[in-house]
Amino acid sequence: MTTERRAPLDRRRVADTALTLLNRTGLDGLTLRAIATELDVKAPALYWHFKDKQALLDEMATEMYRRMIADTPLDPADTWQERLRRTAHGLRAALLGYRDGARVFSGSRFTGAVHAEQMEDGLRLLTAAGFTLAQAVRATSTTYLYTLGFVIEEQGVHPLPDERREGYDVAERARALADHPLAAAAGAEIFEDYGRHFAEGLDLVIAGVTARYGIA
Repeated sequence: MTTERRAPLDRRRVADTALTLLNRTGLDGLTLRAIATELDVKAPALYWHFKDKQALLDEMATEMYRRMIADTPLDPADTWQERLRRTAHGLRAALLGYRDGARVFSGSRFTGAVHAEQMEDGLRLLTAAGFTLAQAVRATSTTYLYTLGFVIEEQGVHPLPDERREGYDVAERARALADHPLAAAAGAEIFEDYGRHFAEGLDLVIAGVTARYGIA
């Protein structure tokens, strides 16, 4: 008789499983009980590793970040504008890989110092370009918050890139708002071509940083 050895249960394995399950259930359907069932363990076993769901979300966000930085290598030759664009596009791509990815990421705390190296590198680049530390933090955090908010709204329409929620048909919306032609026509600018709109909005943020601090 042979027995199959399962991988030991640890935080990384639980987070990996939770991220896989997230794409099936969404954040609202993701429970410790469902994750335990997926892992073929009893739910109390998870509490050895995570005291509650938020602690698990923190680890999931940390794992998402690990994967993001692995897929978004930094370029030492970046200008500060290029670095803000690179990190914002990398974050958006990472979040779009998971149903409710932006909601998981929002408000979560990293469980280690995995973010410190990239953060240090970015702040060093901006301060070398002439930003004070406070200005560099404001520029990077504003770009981050723009990205996070954009993707939360984007995933409200497209939970995953190949899915679209009911109720967001642009032509139907235009007909319903026919008495308000500008609002009707705006639908295509709000609910379609998210990639282009994200890039354009990001350019507006960076242009605002340039104008506010006078650093080209």
